[in-house]
Amino acid sequence: MTRFLSILTALVVSALAEGPALPPPSSVAVLFNNADPESKELAEFYAKARGLPTTNLVGLEMPKTEEISRADFDRAIRQPLVEVFDRNQWWERIKDPAGNLQLSRTRIRILVCMRGVPLKIKHPDPAPPKPEPGKPADPNAALNAMMTSGNAAVDSELGLLGFDRHAIPGALDSPYFRSEEPITTATVPIFLVGRIDGPSLSLCKRLITDAVETEKSGLWGFGVVDIANKSVAGDPNGDPWFKNIGQNLVDAGIPVLVDRFDETLPLNFPLPRTAIYYGWYDWHVNGPFKAPGFRFSRGAVAVHLHSFSAMQLRDPNQNWCAPLLERGAAATLGNTYEPFLHLTHHLDVFHDRLTRGFTLIEAASMAMPVVSWQGVVVGDPLYRPFLRLDGSGEKKEEDREFRALRLARVRWGAEPKVREEKLRQAASRMRSATLLEALGLDLAETGRGAEAAVLFTEAGRLHSAARDQLRCALLIAKLDREQSRKPAALEILRRQKLLHPQLPEVEAADAWLKVLDPPPPPAGK
Repeated sequence: MTRFLSILTALVVSALAEGPALPPPSSVAVLFNNADPESKELAEFYAKARGLPTTNLVGLEMPKTEEISRADFDRAIRQPLVEVFDRNQWWERIKDPAGNLQLSRTRIRILVCMRGVPLKIKHPDPAPPKPEPGKPADPNAALNAMMTSGNAAVDSELGLLGFDRHAIPGALDSPYFRSEEPITTATVPIFLVGRIDGPSLSLCKRLITDAVETEKSGLWGFGVVDIANKSVAGDPNGDPWFKNIGQNLVDAGIPVLVDRFDETLPLNFPLPRTAIYYGWYDWHVNGPFKAPGFRFSRGAVAVHLHSFSAMQLRDPNQNWCAPLLERGAAATLGNTYEPFLHLTHHLDVFHDRLTRGFTLIEAASMAMPVVSWQGVVVGDPLYRPFLRLDGSGEKKEEDREFRALRLARVRWGAEPKVREEKLRQAASRMRSATLLEALGLDLAETGRGAEAAVLFTEAGRLHSAARDQLRCALLIAKLDREQSRKPAALEILRRQKLLHPQLPEVEAADAWLKVLDPPPPPAGK
């Protein structure tokens, strides 16, 4: 297996072009809260980890609350930061025909907000317009009022720092949306703004060290895509983003578990080693992430799409961003207020740019259609999780099967039968449950459910941990459920409850049993 990997690595590294260059340290400024000693400590920790000039650290006296008013944002953050840019000659601004200053050139392209910098700006709710006498009320009045309310994420608002104080019309189109050009060469008049934030200082430091360390060997593991089958009136997005991500993972040789049931993955579902997660659409963290002891792979990228996923970043059990970080993820995306689906990060664009080697903040900004809105990016903005997809980097024993899957996809992507046979042989030689399970997921995605079930059975026999054996059985039940083989699925789920009565993850089998065979209503109801 080692020789197999070394030969393929040489082939892949020579074949793949070098990815986008990392933005230079001089182009990154760090903003922290002078009123919070931990905020300054974190800024210094980050600057050292990434080799940033200490002269690029900016401390301002700010409120210590996550939510602030528009007046406080202008007084304590925006205007003092403009003065810092002027004083340090970090930019050039010119007047437009109306006499307003606008950005023409800047040395700083990326701004990083540290924990302690307020998260969101609350604008007074506008009074709904009164209908004209004799005319019916506008059914979209409340929606339009929300769209133009002025509520915004601090980070998104700072993207427009180079412009004179603008009226707040709501979301503004981003010139960097869907870009494929690194920010250091892109001629766009906005800043890319991210933040390192979370429930604790120690967690925030872990986000930094995880990003730096993961880049040495690469992000390896399973992908999990939880498609919710949600339809939003008048909006074709959502589910298609997740389907595109699933296909992207397959094409990249990253094994992916795709769930297409209407409900999210069930409580305590025993996920495999999870490096990538995308899902929607529940208010608070649930499902697999409630399982005792669950942890993402180091450096994991985990995103759950929900309107208020980043409403707060302090409570590790509320909403989604903070809980995903608390459970080991190194990067996530979220929204501070109601963003509306089409004005959130387009997640398939985000994932595509990440896999092509862009930094977290570049990929997220390329995926966001608007600025002066609700989106936030949490994690080291300079993090490049897929830097080692070319086969380079430190080789770790625990990654070798995932590297083999990736390299086999690159080498034999156009010869699926050859690739499948090579992986079957490798799994047999190594007695690898991981390779068998990954190949089973791949076959399941191509409509070969019966063969996938055989591989899941073999993988279950090789796994030593009960939770992994349970997962393989659940994957077979999942296939039966997808093919409307309800009796077969029920038999598997009931047997797992008998085999693993004390295992917390057996709650997942029970949850699916209640979906397929709901208990009768209480007497008299």
